[in-house]
Amino acid sequence: MTIAAILGGKGHDVQSIGGATRVVDAVAMLAERRIGALPVVDDDQVVGIFSERDVIYCVAKEGADALARQVGELMTAPAVTVTPDYSALAALSQMTERRIRHLPVLEQGRMIGLVSIGDIVKYRIDRIEAEARAMRDYIQQA
Repeated sequence: MTIAAILGGKGHDVQSIGGATRVVDAVAMLAERRIGALPVVDDDQVVGIFSERDVIYCVAKEGADALARQVGELMTAPAVTVTPDYSALAALSQMTERRIRHLPVLEQGRMIGLVSIGDIVKYRIDRIEAEARAMRDYIQQA
């Protein structure tokens, strides 16, 4: 099970933002799309991840003034990334160990997708359920 298989099921569409984007605009984008993080891309390179956590930590420290800052000042950088051939279980382990929930997927340095911890868990559960269904069908036919 690889990251490519997960992207094959969920698609390659990724929303991203630039580092110069104001935090208030990025927060609006997160809320509008009901997502937890956005890759930060400058000059076609993933330079970080901007997440709900980044907002919470900065607002807790600075108050509402944090919303006027730029995403590049708050984002988590550098971004931890994976390639399509990366094992989904290794990605899940890395996410758990580093306490992150999103991984940009890069191919030859270009972002081709984004996987979340939820995407990986869902894919894994779907595979386990399919295997169990196949085993039940096999037993019933025997």
